[in-house]
Amino acid sequence: MTDRLKADPDSTNEVHDLEEFTDQASCRLTPVMTLEPHVAQAIVDALGNLVRAAHASGRASVPDREGVVRAQTFEEGDVYMLESPFTGFFADRYLMDFFDVTSRGICSRMHFHTGLRFVRMMTGRDTCIQVSSLSPLQVLSGPVGSDPIEFESFTDQLPDSLGDSTRYNVVVPPNTWADLQIPRGTSHQFNAFGPNAIIDSVHPEESIETLREKMSGFRMMAQTIFLGADNPSADLCGSMLETWNSQPTND
Repeated sequence: MTDRLKADPDSTNEVHDLEEFTDQASCRLTPVMTLEPHVAQAIVDALGNLVRAAHASGRASVPDREGVVRAQTFEEGDVYMLESPFTGFFADRYLMDFFDVTSRGICSRMHFHTGLRFVRMMTGRDTCIQVSSLSPLQVLSGPVGSDPIEFESFTDQLPDSLGDSTRYNVVVPPNTWADLQIPRGTSHQFNAFGPNAIIDSVHPEESIETLREKMSGFRMMAQTIFLGADNPSADLCGSMLETWNSQPTND
C-alpha cells in the first residue's frame, strides 16, 4: 500500500511546509454546461437548502448509527454527507454550501488530500468560483456537441506562501457547472465570490484512506492537509476579488 501522507493521522489541521511540497499530479477541469440563471439558481438553492437544513436539525451534527457526523464545516463552506462508505463500498459523497469570500472576509487555504477527489462545482446568479493550484490546471473541452464555455485563467502569487510560489487559477463563471478531477496529493484551493455556489463531491477511496493513513477512525477533515497555517484575508485572495466587486449585478 502507498506510503501515508500525514505525520499525525488524526490531525484535522496538519500543515506541511510549502517550500518542501511538490504536487504528485495536476488537476483537470472540465466545463459541463451553462444554464439559464433561474434554472441554475433553483438547483443551487435546492442543494444548499439540504445542507442548511441538516446543519439546523442537530441530528446530523452528532454521530449516526455508523459513527459518522454527516454535518460538518470545512474551510470553504458547510458540508453534509449524503452517503457514507460501507463494507465493500469505499466511497462517500457530500454536498458543500460555499462561504462567500466577499462577506466572510477570509479565503480558504491551499491544501491537498490523502486520496483522490471528484468535484462538481455549480454556480448560480452573481457568483463565481476561483479554482487554484500550485501546478497548471488542465482545462479540457466540454461534452461533445455542446457549446464551448470559456473559462478565465490567470496566474498570481500565493498569498500565504513563504517564498515566491506561483498560483495557477481558473474561474468558473456564474450559472455554470464544471467538473474537477483532483489526484491524491495534489494542491488545490476553492474560493467563491458571491453567495450562490455548491459542490457535489465524491471521494472514491474514503475508507481506503482511513486504513492507509492509519487513522483511529473515520474523520473527513483529517484527510485534508494544509499548505498554510492561517487563512489569508479577503483582500489577499487574488485579483478576482477586485474584479468581481467591480462587475454589475445580473438580474
